[in-house]
Amino acid sequence: MNLELKKAIDQISKDKGLDRNMLIDTLEDAVRTSVLRRFSEDMDVEVSYNDETGDIEVYQFKIVMADGDVANPDTQIELTEALAHDPSVQVDDEMGFRVKVEDLGRIAAQSAKQVIIQRMRDAEQEIIYSEYKDRLGEIVSGIVQRRDKGGWVVNLGRTEAILPREEQIPREHYKRGDRVQALIIEVRQEGRGPQVVISRSHRDYMAALFRREVPEVDDGVVQIMGVARDPGSRAKVAVLSRERDVDPVGACVGVRGSRIQNIVQELHGERIDIVVWSADIATYARNALAPALVSRIVVDEEENLLEVIVPDDQLTNAIGRKGQNVKLAARLLGWKVDIFTETRYNEANAIGHGLEQVASVAEVSIEALLDAGFSSLDKLRQATDQELSDKLTISASRIADLRSAINFLAPVVESTPESSAVELGKVHSADENSGQGTADGNADEDAQA
Repeated sequence: MNLELKKAIDQISKDKGLDRNMLIDTLEDAVRTSVLRRFSEDMDVEVSYNDETGDIEVYQFKIVMADGDVANPDTQIELTEALAHDPSVQVDDEMGFRVKVEDLGRIAAQSAKQVIIQRMRDAEQEIIYSEYKDRLGEIVSGIVQRRDKGGWVVNLGRTEAILPREEQIPREHYKRGDRVQALIIEVRQEGRGPQVVISRSHRDYMAALFRREVPEVDDGVVQIMGVARDPGSRAKVAVLSRERDVDPVGACVGVRGSRIQNIVQELHGERIDIVVWSADIATYARNALAPALVSRIVVDEEENLLEVIVPDDQLTNAIGRKGQNVKLAARLLGWKVDIFTETRYNEANAIGHGLEQVASVAEVSIEALLDAGFSSLDKLRQATDQELSDKLTISASRIADLRSAINFLAPVVESTPESSAVELGKVHSADENSGQGTADGNADEDAQA
């Protein structure tokens, strides 16, 4: 009995987590391949593993031919020779002869071993791929092994994962032996085995941390509606409660901030704003722009634009340091956001209202004024009567009425609001006190979680 082979199969199945029947099939295929290589590819060979004795049994089959009709001795046998083995055999019968595995030779045995090892490795990799493919979006923990050209290699136990540079949190530094947590974002099947890609900067990593730390999120009572991150610096998380008596913000923060602090510590101090989600975009925008106070919001659904008006002393809070607050809010909302101070917004609307009054007096549309190049009261005032007549096609009496209206509106001082535009996180103007800021939530792939 070959008990050593039986023990080896059992041990490998247990240690590697491989199916025992698959190992036996692999062993049989490897021995069959070695037999054919050792003797002849034409041979009809059957290999079976005896689970009781632990032996490998190999049989070669040949067709009984009339004496003198044998064309291939590897697959045929003469009747006279066959009768010596079995007196009842007849022509065209098939006979089996046992082949001793120990007669395969050292080279054939080594070849069989290599085939078995490769088949086992392939099977193990397939199992690992299937396992981790089903764990996408799951947090894993591992040990930093070494630096790779694309990032850090992290040992997850059964396999290794890659933490690419672009998936790391800026200003985080690792060294060999560090334990690190990250989110599985991709599993690729490659020639050298499954490649697991993990991330610490992905927005879904924060959502996964909330599921882990906040039971109400994990069981669906509190739902995360969106996440916008500036990894390592600041994030906004929109939440909604499915039960009226559950406060979504309080659930996420925890008693004395215990739950949110666990997440902040894991992200090495990343500041997190919890935002209450609302189906009403104006209400949602007010919440998303906190801690800034908002006076009113004008919604332009056609342009997917929000004009947010804030008190003069709230512009800095609304825009945030380097435009971070409005940038994250725009990502979270998925809308373009223009921020104005009350003073600038009122000035701009007063000028526009003045043009409407002048257009009404002259009995022309405001579009006609704009098409003619008269976009302000000053430009109308500076135009000659001939220019007004030619461009607007109006009579002298209407021109006189237009002049009177302009003079009546003379106290309105023409002023073009300077703007500090915040676009994709960049403050283009050096002066945040200019009275206006802009952020585009649609221009960023993180607009919706």
